[in-house]
Formats: sequence, structure tokens, C-alpha cells
Amino acid sequence: QVLLVESGGGLVQAGGSLRLSCTASGLTISSGSLGWFRQAPGKEREFVAGISRNGGSTYYPDSVQGRFTISRDNAKNTVYLQMNSLKPEDTAVYFCAADRRWWIVTTTDYPYWGQGTQVTVSS
Repeated sequence: QVLLVESGGGLVQAGGSLRLSCTASGLTISSGSLGWFRQAPGKEREFVAGISRNGGSTYYPDSVQGRFTISRDNAKNTVYLQMNSLKPEDTAVYFCAADRRWWIVTTTDYPYWGQGTQVTVSS
């Protein structure tokens, strides 16, 4: 059974930083690409960061480019999302996702998902 567990969410003031972690069990994250998504109330789940299987490629939408950084530690079977210069519009539940494809997947058709962690940015 594959299990992804996110942690690191919380309440932060605008301009602050948070680092989210997602640790996998039942799956070796080095076998595929990884992604972070977020979902705000009443909105669709949106892609915010992705990293390829070998870690050589990352991708971010314009909304977080330059502020968010995705990284992976295969030895710890963990993927991270460093979020800097946070804005109130970054408030959402953040989800990690894992895939067996080697390339970055920006759509929500990942087979494995975490349960999500709440990030709230106050103004």
C-alpha cells in the first residue's frame, strides 16, 4: 500500500516562509516524478511544482515561479516544497503526488496522493 504523508503546513504572515515535506512509504520516489498541488476553497486543484524522476528538471507555474522550490531526497524517500515570500493568495491545502512516469506531470492524473496539509497566509 502506497502512503504519502505531508507535513509542515501552518499559519504564517505574508512575506514569510514554510517548508513542506512529503514522505512516502510503499513506494520508492526515485522510480518516478513528483508534484505539489494546492486547492483553495471553492477552487480546482492546481499544480504548483514538479520534479522529474532524476531530479534534473523542475517546473513551476508563473504564480509561484521564483518563490517556490521543489526538491527531493531519495535517501529519505521525501520530497520538499520550500515556499518563500508567501502571499495571502497562497492559502490552500497543499498536496503531494507521485507518479511512475519519468517526466513532470502538471495535470491531476497522478495515481498516488497525500492527504494534504493546510497552509494559511495572513495579511
